[in-house]
Amino acid sequence: MTRSTPDSCPGVLRLHQAADGALARIRVPGGCLAPAQVQVLADAARDLGNGNLELTSRGNIQVRQVRDAAELAARLDAAGLLPSATHERVRNIVASPLSGRVGGFAEVHGLAAGLDDGLLADARLAELPGRVLFTLDDGRGDVSTMRGDIGIQAVAGDLFAVLLAGADTGVRVDASEAVAVMLEAAHGFLDLRGAGETGQWRLHEIPGGIEKVTETLDRSPTATPLELGAAQPIPIGWLDQDDGLVTLGAGVPLGTLPARTAEFLAAIEHPVYLTPWRSVVISDLAEGPAETVVRVLAPMGLIFDASSPWLQASACAGLPGCAKSRTDVRADLTAAVDSGRVRSDAVDPAPDALVTAGEVTVSGRQHWSGCERRCGRPTGPVTDVIATDDGYRIEHSTPTL
Repeated sequence: MTRSTPDSCPGVLRLHQAADGALARIRVPGGCLAPAQVQVLADAARDLGNGNLELTSRGNIQVRQVRDAAELAARLDAAGLLPSATHERVRNIVASPLSGRVGGFAEVHGLAAGLDDGLLADARLAELPGRVLFTLDDGRGDVSTMRGDIGIQAVAGDLFAVLLAGADTGVRVDASEAVAVMLEAAHGFLDLRGAGETGQWRLHEIPGGIEKVTETLDRSPTATPLELGAAQPIPIGWLDQDDGLVTLGAGVPLGTLPARTAEFLAAIEHPVYLTPWRSVVISDLAEGPAETVVRVLAPMGLIFDASSPWLQASACAGLPGCAKSRTDVRADLTAAVDSGRVRSDAVDPAPDALVTAGEVTVSGRQHWSGCERRCGRPTGPVTDVIATDDGYRIEHSTPTL
């Protein structure tokens, strides 16, 4: 596949002009934010945007309706959230958010930071498309299911499977080699993707891409490829760390985090991790402070109940944020949640015939889209609720890459 248009993924220095104003996307490699950085983001959303931080399906942050792009860039630069003008859009790195604290075979957050440093230090890798995704899975299988372009998954304490286009290559490396191999694979992808901005955006778009990039690594497969597992449960609620401390996982309805709530997260003064499931993880808490955090943040809208229907549903921007959308899908989804039509028990989906917003009743994982593009759709089994000019169409679709 060769693109007819260049990759238009937004960043901080190249904004997207949405229907409701300029949109900035801030890469957060590994999802890791220091408390002071959370405060900077909250201030920026309130002072320069629409007052909210949007969590993306890659663990990044968006600010909508940006009024002063130069000021936003300056604030993010000062906070260490814009370390490169050339590489900002290629820093799409997702890591298992519980790594090193709850379960897993290996700690991968340090590797994520090392990968980010390696990307920034390599001038050629600034040419990567903004769609390329790196995944670092600690062995639990939570982020490998996102089928990133280049990734690793722990198979033992110091041994990692090398993944390309969401598949195990059979190549195995130890922790000391992992970052270098991922950077080599990124160069291999660049060699194959075609010249200029209209080459392939993702590795799976290149015929034989997995085999061709594997050959560039100068490493032979030594193991039977893993069958990557089904998606893992979203980490929500009270999670006991291996060291006796507590991690809290909190869902964020529609991935929209108000600046005021973000300020409270910053005030906890503990590490915050953004997840690709549009939730946040707060780590290294003692039991007493953890109880206080839940009492304060639950009334502000964060979800600590793993059975909440909000954890089953996601949506694109819809109207008024996107001019291509046929309706305000977020308002329709909110009405469906509030009226009990987003269910955890078995409910037959609506027939192929179009239905009104008030008639949509769907169980399980679902994504509401304002048009056929299905922006923001998560990977894995998802029921699509798609707006048309005459109502919603509901269908079970194959996962998107």
